Amino acid sequence: MVSFILQRILVTLPIMLGVALVCFGLVHLAPGDPLVSILPPDASAELQAQLMALYGFDRSYFEQFVSWVWRAIQGDLGTSIATNRPVADEVFKAVGNTLRLALVATIIGFLFGCLFGFVAGYFQNSWIDKLASFVSVLGVSVPHYWLGMVMVIIFSSILMWLPASGAGPGSSADWAWDFEHIKFLILPALTMSVIPMGIVSRTVRALVAETLAQEFIVGLKAKGMRDFGIFMHVVKNAAPTALAVMGLQLGYLLGGSILIETVFSWPGTGFLLNSAIFQRDLPLLQGTILVLAVFFVVLNLVVDVIQTLLDPRIARG
Repeated sequence: MVSFILQRILVTLPIMLGVALVCFGLVHLAPGDPLVSILPPDASAELQAQLMALYGFDRSYFEQFVSWVWRAIQGDLGTSIATNRPVADEVFKAVGNTLRLALVATIIGFLFGCLFGFVAGYFQNSWIDKLASFVSVLGVSVPHYWLGMVMVIIFSSILMWLPASGAGPGSSADWAWDFEHIKFLILPALTMSVIPMGIVSRTVRALVAETLAQEFIVGLKAKGMRDFGIFMHVVKNAAPTALAVMGLQLGYLLGGSILIETVFSWPGTGFLLNSAIFQRDLPLLQGTILVLAVFFVVLNLVVDVIQTLLDPRIARG
């Protein structure tokens, strides 16, 4: 087990380096001048050259990449061009908000997805199975940004039960797990949970159906094992794959929440990325993408380790 974990860590290190290279390259390939948001229209060539040197844009791409990676390892992601504040402060503050939202959405999606999946798998080809499968396909197919706008119209504009935007009555840094703050979290979390719910449901349904068809389940029934015991055996066989899917969905929600956070004005990484793109803020854009990508890689490593602990056959394979 220890050797398997060390191997996974060694594989993760070059992946992180590759992620940093791709992140740096894609951001610099985008058109536009990164200093356009702070330069006045009548800026002189001397002022442009000074700002280019200040932010390091006058050096070669290789020198910029090496310097950026070295500073990122030390925790310095640079300074935002638009706000002149440290990128690390803005990114990690936004990551906390996105992580809070993504965790709640993942838990909701995982619980309801497992519920629908187990019910559909146990009652195969019945109306219950068809209904649960329909809900799963609907959850994957419906555009979540459209669903978010519909939920705002219904629950905020018409019923006026929940707030339409923001992360709390005060600033996002003053977050507390009380009702005044949680009610700002309900609509975006429910909207974001629809896609993972559909994916987890379809995955669990297939796993349950496959497990129930195996010979050892028939043998357990022949020995007179009760339904609860058989259910626990099915859970043990489905848990590793379901956990892996849940971990991947959490990573996708962290990186793909830009539309949801824009619709609900949630001050997370998606909202930050949207602002950085329109302001052409390269340091902020690079830092945000890098942190999300590294978090996704680390999350995959953690899921692999937990999955191996649940199913030792993976390490032996």
